[in-house]
Amino acid sequence: MNSQKDKIINVTKTFLPSLSEYQSTIKTAWNNEWLTNRGELVLELEEKLKSYLDISNIIITNNGTIPLQIALKLFGGNGEIITTPFSYVASSATIVWENCTPIFVDIDPQYLTIDESKIEKAITSKTTAILATHVFGNPCNIVAIEAIAKKHSLKVIYDAAHCFGVKFNNKSIFEYGDVSTCSFHATKIFHTAEGGAMFTNDLEIQHKLFYSHNFGHNGPLEFHGLGINGKISELQAAMGLTILPHMDKIITERKKVVEFYNNKLDFSKVKDLKIRENTLWNFSYYPLIFDSEKQLLQVQKELNDHNIFPRRYFYPSLNTIEYMKGSKMPISESVASRIMCLPLYVGLKLEELEKIVLLINSNL
Repeated sequence: MNSQKDKIINVTKTFLPSLSEYQSTIKTAWNNEWLTNRGELVLELEEKLKSYLDISNIIITNNGTIPLQIALKLFGGNGEIITTPFSYVASSATIVWENCTPIFVDIDPQYLTIDESKIEKAITSKTTAILATHVFGNPCNIVAIEAIAKKHSLKVIYDAAHCFGVKFNNKSIFEYGDVSTCSFHATKIFHTAEGGAMFTNDLEIQHKLFYSHNFGHNGPLEFHGLGINGKISELQAAMGLTILPHMDKIITERKKVVEFYNNKLDFSKVKDLKIRENTLWNFSYYPLIFDSEKQLLQVQKELNDHNIFPRRYFYPSLNTIEYMKGSKMPISESVASRIMCLPLYVGLKLEELEKIVLLINSNL
């Protein structure tokens, strides 16, 4: 076992409830002898999430990528999907996987989300949808994007993987777009070990999403249409049900870490993320944007030498990946080369935070 001196500090750490809490919850599945196919725990978690998030509809899934795949299967039409180059690879890889073509639009240098002022120029007769990412829980310019989509009769899919609990204009971020998606991966604020969710306010779309994640079934012997297996298990749902009562603590502790960084880092040589106005943020990540990649690499090396492992997230800019075949995106490529997320999780100690900040500030 490592001593405190040798302790490794990663960019994130999974929040785990006590084993006894999880065992108490999972006992229901044992008693029911029902482990998958939308059992009692899955249904309970969906209802509790609707209440916690103040939303009308939710379908929880086995991971956070399946919702994107399903949305693109329904609305992509093998066409062109306008998207951002600054996101996790899943958002753009899914476009390619579903036989659509990603059309990249550069990002806003402050908010790091897709630059809505450049979207219309990218629209062609082949465009079928906009897939935009709320970066680090920071909302896109939703009002502008949805006006553009309405004008051109396009579907809007939001990759809201980082957005659990985020509100925009006093409404859950998941209430926007034709389809919104979230990740419940073990590294996220709320998790089901591995999992995700998809959301819509359109009852017809809700019906399509639901049967699409359940092999298209309409009862045991008939089918609404084409589907795939996106169902979450009772074991995963039990984890979510055990995590959910701890959310106030999780958010509070993460907020303290963010405030420490905000107060102690030297922002004369680095920049932090600008959160969009009218946003209730969830303290999901703490990205720093350095003046240069050289500066970033120097700080990263110094932190690594002290067993501290931040993450270059998102890197590289997705338009530079060979199979994306994207054109130049100067802002995204520049930001991607200079951005790094600092450790942020429940349980970071004051002395660890002080060490992180000291090492960063002294190497700028």
